[in-house]
Amino acid sequence: MQVPLTATSAESSETPPPPPPASIVYEGKFGKNPLEEAGFRTMCARLPSVLGDTARMAWAVDRRGVVLLLACQVLTGIAAAVVLGFTAKAMTRILGSGTVTERLHTALPALAVVTAAAAIGRISGTLASYADGRITPRLVTEADVALVSAVCRVEAAAYGEDGFTDRQEAAEVGVTRTTMMVKDAQRFMAALIRMVAAAGVITALHWLMLPLLLLAVLPAGAGAVLSARVDYETHYANVGDRNVRGMMRWWATYSRHGDEVRANGMTGYLIYWYRALSERVDRRTLTAAPRMLRIVLATSAVGGLFLLLTWAALAWLAATGRIGLPVAATAVVGVQTALAALAQVVLHGAALFHTSLYLADMRSFLDTAAERAPKRGKATIPEQVEEIRLDEVVHQYPGKDEPAVDGVSLTLRRGEILAVVGENGSGKSTLTKLITGILLADKGRVLWDGIDLAGADPESVWKRTALVPQNFACWPLRARENITLGQPRTFDDGPVWDAVDAVGMREAIEKLPHRLDTLLARELFGGAELSGGQWQRLVCARALYRRTPLLILDEPTSQMDPRGEHRIFLEIKRIAAERMTIVVTHQLENTRLADRIVVMRHGRIIEQGRYDDLVNAGGLFAELVALAKDR
Repeated sequence: MQVPLTATSAESSETPPPPPPASIVYEGKFGKNPLEEAGFRTMCARLPSVLGDTARMAWAVDRRGVVLLLACQVLTGIAAAVVLGFTAKAMTRILGSGTVTERLHTALPALAVVTAAAAIGRISGTLASYADGRITPRLVTEADVALVSAVCRVEAAAYGEDGFTDRQEAAEVGVTRTTMMVKDAQRFMAALIRMVAAAGVITALHWLMLPLLLLAVLPAGAGAVLSARVDYETHYANVGDRNVRGMMRWWATYSRHGDEVRANGMTGYLIYWYRALSERVDRRTLTAAPRMLRIVLATSAVGGLFLLLTWAALAWLAATGRIGLPVAATAVVGVQTALAALAQVVLHGAALFHTSLYLADMRSFLDTAAERAPKRGKATIPEQVEEIRLDEVVHQYPGKDEPAVDGVSLTLRRGEILAVVGENGSGKSTLTKLITGILLADKGRVLWDGIDLAGADPESVWKRTALVPQNFACWPLRARENITLGQPRTFDDGPVWDAVDAVGMREAIEKLPHRLDTLLARELFGGAELSGGQWQRLVCARALYRRTPLLILDEPTSQMDPRGEHRIFLEIKRIAAERMTIVVTHQLENTRLADRIVVMRHGRIIEQGRYDDLVNAGGLFAELVALAKDR
């Protein structure tokens, strides 16, 4: 007789391996590398515009620093030209006729000028580095603040658009690359000026030298730019995986999730997942390495061949008497200087171009975010709102087949408490976002005292709104700012303590190390932590502190004990006459305090009325109440 395997033995004999990270393949207009079809000429033509953009951004943050930087660059170029010019004179004297003493004596003035010019060049280079040190931190700060501001100001619907998060990740890389932008531009311009100065001297010696030098260095330039393109292709392919990896890193290492990670035995899988995704990113990077090697080897071989021709040409000119020995000696110095300058132009030009690819991502994202910032109109919502009306409102999220809210009509008046209930996914939270103007209706209208939110100044709407969201933020700020949200109404803490008392948090706040001045982040030095229920009370205190004509509470007491829950709802009832109140809840007994209840299903309102009427109506509300009592 065959004995069946138990569940435990089956698991031990055939335990599946941990699943690998999902493969992320992006399609559509934002899933395509913008430089995939760009040629070498297109990429090189980008440098002038990059320099112009860099100059404009630097000018905006530190004009004196820019003036100093440009002056140093010009001075460096002049010094380089003087060094080469007077080196030629010194060589002519040193290699001329007469005794060694006489030749050195006649060469001393030229050598003194060379020494002074070289010193000036060094000093100007040091001052240029100082100017770069002044400009770069401010430039990075401006780019960083611009990105944060752009993300905070976009329409909330933008977060759900295809590719938005990945373009934001690419823009984040652009912000980090801003640190190199001024430095690359400064070094490129300095090398370019030195190269022009050296080229002028060499051309004056013999016209054949300059084209040979250019031929010697241009292959290296092409190789550097092509390598930058390969590097950017790899970066672009890794954007999605890096984005997901960064999110997972935050979730895996965040102390608030530590208990769940440990108690559920997730540590091993999270480390495996993180390593697997990191190896996928590394694999793409390593795949690009042979391409890089082939580019460098090919361009170095061609460049070396032309460099050999340059030295051969110089030797031939000297051997055939086409240039004198002093001129040949000067040409050696000039060639060395020009080669070094050309190499620097190529190196820093490629670096500047490379940086420009990431900065273009940042600029593109900022432009897109600016387009997606609310531009709804200038109508101002009055300080006291008497009525909010929804007329056949429809809203559908991007990529979804069905509307989240589908043809909802509703009127809410001042002094009324409205409860919104329904099963998960019925559209309750989306409805509150439409009422507050966080989302705009695809069809229909949301009117505040007759003003359509689509044509109203959003800031004036949100000044009249207080929201307790289901997924609230535990800001790493002081307790005071966690209540006022950085928008104090008075210079004293009286209203803050009133809000604290209203939610029953005075004792908890007074026990904190610095009371209202305590940082509510255990991860920070001197910070403290609150329990889940205490945080939820504090979030309710935020909404009560604002004293706005519209108060929305989405599952406001889900983490509270019965005493805290009772206190919150008593306060809601006490202040209801001064405002419109919307309570979204699954705790159906709490809806007894509501003047009206609306029941949602599949984005529509299917029932509405008072508690007792709906309980006896035999509809979805009665069913949900019965299920709640049967637990």
